[in-house]
Amino acid sequence: MSQVHVIDHPMIQHKLSIMRDKETGSKDFRQLLEEISLLMGYEITRDIPLMDKEIETPICKMTAKKVSGRKLAIVPILRAGMGMVEGLHTLVPVAKVGHIGLYRDEKTHEPVVYYCKLPEDIQERLVIVTDPMLATGGSSCDALKMLKERGCTNIRLMCLVAAPEGIARVQAEHPDVDIYVAAVDDHLNEDAYIVPGLGDAGDRIFGTK
Repeated sequence: MSQVHVIDHPMIQHKLSIMRDKETGSKDFRQLLEEISLLMGYEITRDIPLMDKEIETPICKMTAKKVSGRKLAIVPILRAGMGMVEGLHTLVPVAKVGHIGLYRDEKTHEPVVYYCKLPEDIQERLVIVTDPMLATGGSSCDALKMLKERGCTNIRLMCLVAAPEGIARVQAEHPDVDIYVAAVDDHLNEDAYIVPGLGDAGDRIFGTK
């Protein structure tokens, strides 16, 4: 069974509370999401292996630590997942970025695929899938399935807020994928929105509602 990592650093919780406030505008919402994504990125990449490298400081030679060359890919689920890319890219500028386009059918609440573009060597990379909201888990499960069909074996799911229902579905369908979140909320309402949540993340990021 996969693990759920709740990254509850005080600054993340503080910024998330501002994002939840319905009075927070799109500009601040986007900036806060980017900042939280950067902070969460430290934890999601914590176990990336290091290697020794000989360097010379202004004082002397030494054996220093550097990332061992493991390739990383960031794959946002469009469109809201785009809001988390810049924070991770700031932390790991050399990471490649793929895109998976999914939208939720308003009647069935199930995801519909409309776009998929990934790095050619995606199967060789540690893949971080980003989506601010893990609600029903449908979009995330479909995205993870698409990645596995393309040979990916090392995948992590990074969300901002999750519902227990979404976590349970991802763990049931993809028990090998760890989930990283800033908060686990109470439940889904009849419209499949997370409660208390923060509304529609895509609309709040891009000011479309």
